[in-house]
Amino acid sequence: MWVFLASILIFNEKKAFYIYMNKIIVVCGPTASGKTALAVELAKRYDGEVISADSMQIYTDMDVASAKATPEEQQGIPHHLLGFLKPTESFSVADYVKLCNKCVRDIFRRGKTPIICGGTGLYISSFVDNLTFDDSEQDFAYREDMRKFAEEFGNSALLDKLREVDPETAATLHENNVGRIIRALEVYKTTGHTISQAKAMSRREPSPYEFIMLTIDFEDREQLRERINRRVDIMLENGLVEEALQCFEQPDRPTAAQAIGCKELYPYFRGERTLEDCVEELKLRTRQYAKRQMTWFRRDERIQHIIVGENDDLLSIVDKAVKIIDSENYR
Repeated sequence: MWVFLASILIFNEKKAFYIYMNKIIVVCGPTASGKTALAVELAKRYDGEVISADSMQIYTDMDVASAKATPEEQQGIPHHLLGFLKPTESFSVADYVKLCNKCVRDIFRRGKTPIICGGTGLYISSFVDNLTFDDSEQDFAYREDMRKFAEEFGNSALLDKLREVDPETAATLHENNVGRIIRALEVYKTTGHTISQAKAMSRREPSPYEFIMLTIDFEDREQLRERINRRVDIMLENGLVEEALQCFEQPDRPTAAQAIGCKELYPYFRGERTLEDCVEELKLRTRQYAKRQMTWFRRDERIQHIIVGENDDLLSIVDKAVKIIDSENYR
């Protein structure tokens, strides 16, 4: 059902402006690109609250590894869907869409602007496309069989199994993304359709919201490479090794503990590699992950790109974003 297009008059220091109560700002992009800082500044400008769209930041006990925004970085702006789930608990895309919808409705009810911010493309696209999910399409015994298969034959063999039945989805997934691979296999087993086909059939009605979708891109890829390397160094200073060790020492290591930022340090804990070697591996894996994120977001033509040059600071990036938003008759 379409939401009522009521408008609420809101005043700032300079002038009054209208915010139409069905418009949502989305800030997406690769890791370490500056999404959080941009989303916070936009929340200040448009009286907004931030909803995280990150599949790792939902977990507790993984603040450093997931680069969760600190209270200082949040600057008093309310943030939602951060650190509310134990790493041992399961969480699906359907769960995210349901909770995100709840947050959006609550934020609109209070006369605020929802700003979705994150790098998990599947979360963002599923919410924006208003996907519906059939909870009956689950086979927990099959999931466990596939997990055992991956443990015995390796993640690569599991991805090959998906490639046989759904090459389109397999092409978008990394072999370490075991949960998503198993889910795609499960969808095919329980419905006879690939996950892409299932998504197409789930688009029963358009979203009741309008979206202004932004992503941060760089003139020179070396800029992002340097930002990622610097981000990892800061994570180490903030206690990444200690946090990863806690995950490593858990007897039943949760799936979340296989996230980038933790598992790269496990060879160090086992005495197989030096810490320096593991850190370089972490930086490499993070850069590879960022490349996959950029590929995902470039496929969506609705997303408008904020091109960041070497001399751009946060203020200039915010100005570029505001120009795009205001050109969409946001105010």
